[in-house]
Amino acid sequence: MITLVAIGKKHEPWLVEGIERYAKRLKAPFNLSWVLLQNSPQKGTGATKNESDDILNKLKPNDFVVLLDERGKMYDSPALSKALVAPLEQSKNVVIIIGGAYGVSEDVRGRADITWSLSPLVFPHQLIRLILVEQMYRAQAIHLGLPYHNE
Repeated sequence: MITLVAIGKKHEPWLVEGIERYAKRLKAPFNLSWVLLQNSPQKGTGATKNESDDILNKLKPNDFVVLLDERGKMYDSPALSKALVAPLEQSKNVVIIIGGAYGVSEDVRGRADITWSLSPLVFPHQLIRLILVEQMYRAQAIHLGLPYHNE
């Protein structure tokens, strides 16, 4: 099971169709669930602390945690597939975290097993949701040898 934890509101209507398009193609162990946590009413470090505490409260001790951060490691699609399959094959829940506008605390960073950068660019959080679901489908296709990803 893969759980996407995101700070922010529900999916924007213009993204729902794309997210659902890929999500319905995911099969165990790549099946997907969402945990959407509210933005903190505070700004800056106050928001970072509140949102990070909310994220940490959702994690279980055995979860394999992937933090999205533009300063993280960049993976190509086959390497990402391998990085996700390994914990799934150990029956671990993979939790991918999309932090809030002010980032996450050092406690969340320390809890992450992998810090993954999609790009050195910063993207809107809503758009990242669609990109992530497509990448989960791509990782599944690579793992299963399906004709979706071309080398």
